[in-house]
Amino acid sequence: MDFPASAIRQAVTRALAEDHANDDITTRWAVPAQLHDEAEIIAKQPGTVCGLQTVSEVFRQIDTEVFVKELVPEGSFAHQGQAVVRLSGSTRSLLTGERTVLNFLQRMCGIATLAKAYVDMVADLGVQVLDTRKTAPGLRAIDKYAAASGGVSSHRLDLSAMVLLKENHIAAAGGITPAIDAVRAGMAAEGRETLIDVEVENVSQAVEALHAGASWIMLDDMSVTEIGEVVRARDDIAPGRRVILEASGGITLERLRPIAESGVDKISVGTLTHSAPALDLSMLLTRTPGT
Repeated sequence: MDFPASAIRQAVTRALAEDHANDDITTRWAVPAQLHDEAEIIAKQPGTVCGLQTVSEVFRQIDTEVFVKELVPEGSFAHQGQAVVRLSGSTRSLLTGERTVLNFLQRMCGIATLAKAYVDMVADLGVQVLDTRKTAPGLRAIDKYAAASGGVSSHRLDLSAMVLLKENHIAAAGGITPAIDAVRAGMAAEGRETLIDVEVENVSQAVEALHAGASWIMLDDMSVTEIGEVVRARDDIAPGRRVILEASGGITLERLRPIAESGVDKISVGTLTHSAPALDLSMLLTRTPGT
């Protein structure tokens, strides 16, 4: 996935406005205007580096004369204590941008680090790990880029990307089969074609979705045993039709591998973007002010 430059630019603009970066009274009153310094952003714990171009965008909007040097490649592993970015320029500008830079980097690195842990856990099984739309409002492209940096694939970017019939859609439509039939009618009326993903909660619902012609079935909060039953049902009911089976719901690292070994094709993990712990980073001046 390409770096979401436009989304980052807009998000940085909002973040700096939120922080009143143009009125940093602490820095303006405490730090002499003529001072210039160097600083480094340090990984205080090991993890996957993500979002380095965001540093340049923050300082582009604060002070174009701040020099930013990336010390490690995007998506690489950083050891505890390793410097990932070096900065030089006005001390005031460095300090004003410090928190905004760290807020973005810590979130993006945290998501990428957790995503890589999930991907590595099942790398030998051929199962695709997916992120979800459970992202921070306004940061969808950024969160998904971070997950992709850790090796995760995107489930769907937004509501227009594909059909996903969840429990409330199914209830409103009167059941799984009526919901699928209604979607097919809607696609025909609008001259569009897309995959139909159906969320099910038990084996019988999965069987109904198979008979109704679903092309993708999301197995929500189902046990490994139940998932195995659905895999066998797919092979019996639709042997000549490619039906994607996706496990979802409460997928922890501990549960990931047994689920992946059950025969599903994909596993979606909301935790990657809604609960990934931030990677601990800090920005430190590296020389005595004024020297």
